[in-house]
Amino acid sequence: MQQVMLLWLFIRRHLAFGRAAVQHFQLPLDRPVRPDHPATMSRARVNTICAAFPGAEVSDPWGGGHDAWKVGGKMFASVGAIQTGVSVKTDSVETAQMLIDAGVGTKAPYFHRSWMHLPDDCAEDELRHRLDSSYRLIRKSLTKRVQDSLPPFP
Repeated sequence: MQQVMLLWLFIRRHLAFGRAAVQHFQLPLDRPVRPDHPATMSRARVNTICAAFPGAEVSDPWGGGHDAWKVGGKMFASVGAIQTGVSVKTDSVETAQMLIDAGVGTKAPYFHRSWMHLPDDCAEDELRHRLDSSYRLIRKSLTKRVQDSLPPFP
């Protein structure tokens, strides 16, 4: 029911005020979109870990309650509005497939094959490692000028 109400509000704002008003429509980050789901702490866990990375920023580029964590304007982690868990970038398609075959996660829906989706019940150390790896990979791929403008990272 909550998702239907959010969609209705999104459509109503878009029709009434245009695209600019919809870009400012977002949910509070500390509240899960699906409170009936047993693993509601996943969004809070991911947000806590990602917020500690230097220069990391969160946005809702698609509207409706997504959390897209970015560094230097490039995304390194994404928490969906409906599906639970987090999608992270790996260094290659082969690495992502190896981790999927090992049962660490699944293919990240709507993302390139080099991304993988970690479930809510992912171990804390595995979640931290995958988020850290994704952050470092994206940060390393930024231009030198953008890297220099970010806070230092060990």
